[in-house]
Amino acid sequence: MAWFEQFLVKYPELAVFAAISIGYLIGGIKFGGFSLGPVTGSLFAGILIGQFAEVPVSSTAKSFLFLLFLFGIGYSVGPQFLQALKRDGMKPVLLAVVVCVTGLLTAIVVAKTLGLDPGFSAGLLSGSLTESPAMGTATEAINALPLPEADRARFVAHIAVADAVCYIFGAVGVILFCSVVGPKLLGIDLAAEALKLEQELGIKRVAAGVSSAWHRFELRAYLIAENAPVAGLSVKDAESTFPEQRLFIQRVRRGGAILEAAPELVIKPGDVVAVSGRRETLVEVIEQRAEEVEDPELLDVPVSILDVLVTHPDPSGRSIEDVSKESWARSVYLRSITRGGQDIPFAPGITIERGDIVRLVGPEAVVSRAAERIGVVVAPTTATDFFVLGLAIFLGGLVGVLVTIPIAGMRISLSTSVGTLLAGLVVGHLRTRFPLFGRIPDAAVSLMTALGLAAFVAMTGLHAGPVFVSAIAEVGVGLLFGGMIVTLMPMIVGLYVGRYLLRMNPILLLGGLAGAQTMTAGMAAVQERSGSPVAVLGYTPAVPIGHILLTTWGTVIVGVMAN
Repeated sequence: MAWFEQFLVKYPELAVFAAISIGYLIGGIKFGGFSLGPVTGSLFAGILIGQFAEVPVSSTAKSFLFLLFLFGIGYSVGPQFLQALKRDGMKPVLLAVVVCVTGLLTAIVVAKTLGLDPGFSAGLLSGSLTESPAMGTATEAINALPLPEADRARFVAHIAVADAVCYIFGAVGVILFCSVVGPKLLGIDLAAEALKLEQELGIKRVAAGVSSAWHRFELRAYLIAENAPVAGLSVKDAESTFPEQRLFIQRVRRGGAILEAAPELVIKPGDVVAVSGRRETLVEVIEQRAEEVEDPELLDVPVSILDVLVTHPDPSGRSIEDVSKESWARSVYLRSITRGGQDIPFAPGITIERGDIVRLVGPEAVVSRAAERIGVVVAPTTATDFFVLGLAIFLGGLVGVLVTIPIAGMRISLSTSVGTLLAGLVVGHLRTRFPLFGRIPDAAVSLMTALGLAAFVAMTGLHAGPVFVSAIAEVGVGLLFGGMIVTLMPMIVGLYVGRYLLRMNPILLLGGLAGAQTMTAGMAAVQERSGSPVAVLGYTPAVPIGHILLTTWGTVIVGVMAN
């Protein structure tokens, strides 16, 4: 054991990787559907390893990894941030502000009541509100305090201790409140409310097995009989027979020739037409009126599937149904919408927003033309614009140091952490207007956010490990119960403000509460119990606000508790 301790002390970088590995293992263990997650798992792993050795931790390495993480988070939520401040997204945004501000005020009151030092106070906030990035901003704020080095190191260690104590109930509390307690307080049936909202938005539930998500759209050939309803009609008129079904004729076989389906082409008895549409529509509508035939040559139409980032103003802010009526949308089908990394249920009433990624499918030439009217094709790239990345982090950190905000008679610096987060937000937003600006592959962003935060938290745990037991003895069980209050108070206030002041739909309200505390598992619990994905529509506008405010609160609570 002595050799192992010396090994960890001599090679601290290996101790960090060990903590990350063990942390992901711990974080993946589920208890009744709940898991700590890799970040909190890494914190506990670091604390565990810290029990065996006082591993030296590089403050420069911690800051470097944390800034990468913050920039990655800002870059990811940037495309949706400004859209979250507009239209119907304003209600979840206001809800997020209420929840975050209530959480901060509650944490300050509890910390003062318990007589906690700045480190314990910051950990109380980050753990109870399940925002691990607040540990980083609090660490930076503590290191800037005019205190002896030993006191600063002790306070930084206390952040990890308090976060570890408060996080478990913080996560479980949000999950249970959003999916069980909240619906009971509102007196609603989650499944019934979700179904009602789906009907309002035009979402149609399909029984399992009716169609596959991977073969949602098909192209089939049908023989036009003598008495067929479309015989004698032009292609344009035939397609308008079922306008709500979006059935399109792609090609026509007449005799031995294959003709392109020009709008004015008249369909004649004996023709074989290639019709595209949703699988269930072809089955329910066409097969009742026409005979399906096998014609591989006629059906050999080049089909393209493209992911397109919405940047043009034309489709932005309009419903799917409205956009589908555009002439350039003919024969183009929407397969999925992704907003802020979350899949959005799509239906006629769902609004398309700038920054969304839409997946289009249809004939190659048609899809390419439609993509030009929507935005820019998201083509795979392996190159990272390190010039923009490095310059943005530098300038963001510089602004964070120079800008100070007066709060209760104090002047609190934004800090390099918050400045970097805002820089990522700006770059992420700019890429929706200038798609070639600051390009970073999704895989690189994922690595920055996942590894950056996990490594930072693991190093924080290593630093706190040697004092963990003594710190727990110092603070007592009051920290645990105080953390419960900090977790629940913002949820309760947010629930009633959202329902009776903002008058939010209850499903969107519960999704917004999960987003305000950046707890994806809370949203997933609402989706599971309601049997519907629609809660994500409340979650996506709230989560970027939650990330920004809760991360900033790490700096604020240290400033308040240090005075």
